[in-house]
Amino acid sequence: MTAALPAATELAQRFLAEGVRDVECLFPDVSGYPRGKLMPAARFAAGDELRIAQAIPMQCVTGEYSYDPIFPDADPDVRLRPDLATLRRVPWSTVPRYLALHDCVELNGALCAFAPRSVLQLVLARYAERGLRPVVAPEIEFYVTAVNTDPHQPLAPPTGRGGRAEVGQSAFSLNMLGELAPFWDEFHAAVDALGIAADTWIHEVGSSQYEINLMHGDALAVADQAFLFKLAAKEVALRHGLNAVFMAKPIEGQPGSSMHLHQSLVDAQGDNVFSTSDGSATATFGHFIGGLQAHLPDLMLVFAPFINSYRRYVAGSQAPINLHWGLDNRTTGLRVPISGAAARRVENRIAGADANPYLAIAASLAAGLAGIDDALAPTVAVDGSAYDHAHDLPRSFDSAHERFVRSAAAPRLLGAPFVQAYGAVKALEHDSFMREISAWERRLLVPMA
Repeated sequence: MTAALPAATELAQRFLAEGVRDVECLFPDVSGYPRGKLMPAARFAAGDELRIAQAIPMQCVTGEYSYDPIFPDADPDVRLRPDLATLRRVPWSTVPRYLALHDCVELNGALCAFAPRSVLQLVLARYAERGLRPVVAPEIEFYVTAVNTDPHQPLAPPTGRGGRAEVGQSAFSLNMLGELAPFWDEFHAAVDALGIAADTWIHEVGSSQYEINLMHGDALAVADQAFLFKLAAKEVALRHGLNAVFMAKPIEGQPGSSMHLHQSLVDAQGDNVFSTSDGSATATFGHFIGGLQAHLPDLMLVFAPFINSYRRYVAGSQAPINLHWGLDNRTTGLRVPISGAAARRVENRIAGADANPYLAIAASLAAGLAGIDDALAPTVAVDGSAYDHAHDLPRSFDSAHERFVRSAAAPRLLGAPFVQAYGAVKALEHDSFMREISAWERRLLVPMA
């Protein structure tokens, strides 16, 4: 049962008693990076209005802004509206401080079409109109590395409690899971303090690579938790002289990092609509998979948002290269785990750890819903290795970007303003990348001159 939200007077008294001076008013930008303002606690408790420029949710990773015509020349304000259900004490702050996630709301009261949290909410509203509620559980992989002050140098595993860095592959090793115990102890405490419902914690295949599974739940609440999870990992790692890295392919020769999304749908009674009363799969289940197969290629830019993202999709690496589906088959892009009827779900294995969780969940659910609405049939399930089939996902940023901006379906699934804006931002980031000369070019092409 959800706890009652605090009244303004109660909140003001809490802040006063705890010596809280400020509240971090946060929202995720297009890359999943935390943006916002620090607001005096007394003003936050009083419900004072807070505004920010509409362009901020679409800020590039370079810090630049697009001048695509979709963005108003006047750069108007949006209101930052707090979701008080997300109000939490900041566990890593050296002074008493709270944070709260906010929605970006236009001055006319509409959700800002450019804000990732809005995109997910609008998709969920379409499900609600049909009497359905998505249930989602992400599995988030990341590396913990030594501090890297020179971006020209590769990332490296940190020194552990034995005085040496990890070598080799220690997949699922409990010894190695405890190697950075001070970091993990504080990170566990931060996750609990932020109300993140974490399930299992494992050491993954890569050196100093880990995976944490979040418990299944309401899609928006889970996206909020995934956002805060990444924020907490980075903040706590820095306190221990480490880096938490969510790049899709951060280290040469090591596995990539994913964000698998388990998805199911329940009706108003809480029953899983992917299963019939006798436990067999419903037509809706097949249509949902059909929608993912039909539309995810057009939305690949959401699941793999950067140049680096496409280094992860390598045959034989447990990263998918196509959208075949199969029962308990980790070579496929869409895996159906073996489960009871109530837990029947689809695991979308396409998204990288670098994907914005709000957008990745929104895109996956929007594609599935389109499959249900259009009664799309899935392909036949794959029994063997999906790596024996063609690599039919976009293989580069360029091809994914072109497919996204030219897609007839993407505006219907995610909203035309968002699709135009996202495409413009990603084009600007790509232009920035193309202005840099890489070590590969200097190493191999200079001798050829």
